[in-house]
Amino acid sequence: MSYEPVDLLWVLMAASLVFLMQAGFMCLETGLTRTKNSINVAIKNLADFVISVFTFWAVGYGLMFGASMAGIVGWSHFALPLDCEPWLAAFFFFQAMFCGTATTIFSGAVAERMRFSAYVIVSFIVSALIYPLFGHWAWSGLGHGELTGWLGAMGFVDFAGSTVVHSVGGWVSLAALLVIGPRQGRFDAQGRPREMTASNLPLSVLGAMLLWFGWFGFNGGSTLALTADVPLIIARTTLAGAMGGLSCLGLGWLLTSVPRVAWLINGVLGGLVAITAGCHVVDATGAAIIGLVAGPVCLASERLLDRLRIDDAIGAVPVHLACGIWGTLAVALLGNPKLIGTGLTRAGQLQVQILGIGAACGVSFVLTYLLLRLVNRVHPLRVSPDDEAVGLNISEHGARNDLADLFMAMDQQAATGDLSLRVPEEPFSEAGLIARRYNQVMDALESAVTKTEAIVRTAADAIVTFGGDSLLVMGCNPAAEAAFGYNQANLAGKPLSTILGGNG
Repeated sequence: MSYEPVDLLWVLMAASLVFLMQAGFMCLETGLTRTKNSINVAIKNLADFVISVFTFWAVGYGLMFGASMAGIVGWSHFALPLDCEPWLAAFFFFQAMFCGTATTIFSGAVAERMRFSAYVIVSFIVSALIYPLFGHWAWSGLGHGELTGWLGAMGFVDFAGSTVVHSVGGWVSLAALLVIGPRQGRFDAQGRPREMTASNLPLSVLGAMLLWFGWFGFNGGSTLALTADVPLIIARTTLAGAMGGLSCLGLGWLLTSVPRVAWLINGVLGGLVAITAGCHVVDATGAAIIGLVAGPVCLASERLLDRLRIDDAIGAVPVHLACGIWGTLAVALLGNPKLIGTGLTRAGQLQVQILGIGAACGVSFVLTYLLLRLVNRVHPLRVSPDDEAVGLNISEHGARNDLADLFMAMDQQAATGDLSLRVPEEPFSEAGLIARRYNQVMDALESAVTKTEAIVRTAADAIVTFGGDSLLVMGCNPAAEAAFGYNQANLAGKPLSTILGGNG
């Protein structure tokens, strides 16, 4: 394929922006989950990218963009030689970034309960089979300007991946959530949702901003050339993201009187997901409407998941699946038929878009669900309840932090009752400041207890401590030993009635 150097440069820059989205996902998911799982969440985001790049190079690219067999699957270009023409290498790089995005979406949804080894298995399945297979149906022939997959040939339009990337990732997330189940304590006995405390909301806001920045390459780079359409696409993308954030935050604020940070974050991302399919065929009004509708779609689907007791840790299904479906439908509803260029009527285009959504559901949800049920029988996807309780940082990776060490030291002190133990004081950290204050309290408590014990030991009167329903003796002073004829070891654990009966 012929190319201009400036087009090659633009595709490489756009692909690099898409790579930056991996950092955005990591910040977003780490901040929205609990501290005890933060390291696990971070390493999964890096691991799935490593896996997806290798797998897409070895297998996925060939299945997705290789010579098509009846528009169903590709059968060439496996282990693509990267000493080929520069344009093919740039196109592979760009598409590998898309594969990495699709693969990482389910990471946040299943956070805080999935075994790392199981996560690796699912990442291989998505990047080697699920994403490339549907991608072939919709985008095969994309690099040559003529779609050859059966869905693309019918006129299915998904410019930058509302369905191919985001809905596929959302369907996989939903399948995994149904197999793996909710986190401990996420729903009470009556099925009402309980909020899990986010560890670092400012970090999640940073993640959303990085994702938004990466989206400029995600949508703008899908032109595969530096054309006059690029600035228009980026401007519409920005407008839709802003409208999504406003509508989701505004509606949630109106319903609950609380402006929650997660609503603004997910509304922005939902608007960006929705505009991705048709950013090249809508005007500014259409882009604004797409974003405006994406906010309520995101909020409504989040509440539906809660009602169904499906625990999505960060809202991946509402953002990527629900808003991806809306954006794919919006191509037919709001797009300019002349710019769409399929020759279909608006009604005909809508039918093809619905068919594409159904096909994505079949391969990304149904097939993934069946595969995960099979894998779960052989290799359980979920960590044990004890491992989930202690946190995946420690149970999965043996990785500790100062806060975890502080809690373990406190647990040891509570179990032994030894007031002389002190927790480690890590300087220059919040946990270290807490530890210092805790140790100061323990110093004062130990001093007070020591003084009290000294008074009790030297008292001339008999002093006996007891408790429990049966009033069992818990301890006594030397005067009590002399009065009742028992020593400390024999007295402890006897019913108080026996002692008072004078059995000495």
